[in-house]
Amino acid sequence: MPGLAPIELARTHAVEKARDVAARAGIPEGGGVLGADTVVVLGDRVLGKPADREEAGEMLGALAGRRHTVVTAVCLVVADGEHVLADEAAVTFRPLEPRLIDWYLDRGEWQGRAGGYAIQGSGAVLVDRVDGDFSTVVGLPVGRLVDLLEKLRLAPWQAAR
Repeated sequence: MPGLAPIELARTHAVEKARDVAARAGIPEGGGVLGADTVVVLGDRVLGKPADREEAGEMLGALAGRRHTVVTAVCLVVADGEHVLADEAAVTFRPLEPRLIDWYLDRGEWQGRAGGYAIQGSGAVLVDRVDGDFSTVVGLPVGRLVDLLEKLRLAPWQAAR
């Protein structure tokens, strides 16, 4: 979606995912349908999911030794409407030798991952520092989502509304 800021791109995708599932499966009584989307931003370039191993390697090479932003948006569709939130975190990669990149690519974790890596798995070895919520980088800003669920009285530890 050219022209959209990264946060708007993530929000749009999260909303589309949640709406699609809600339309096909319905909204559970007293619950909701959750959609999420994550984008990786390096400078002015949005890194989506790599199409193949070569593109994943190019992404990791571009991220090596640099700081980038991870934006995750969430949309919760409930009976009375939609609730959208987004969060971002800054991630700094270690300098990466080609053999480390090859090792990581061999593991296959890059598949289906924005920016070509999964920080919650073997991709942790690629990362030097995270500034912000680690769960945002994983792809679900848990703290922000918990706040929303509590606000809507949908948290499983709260009394039913």
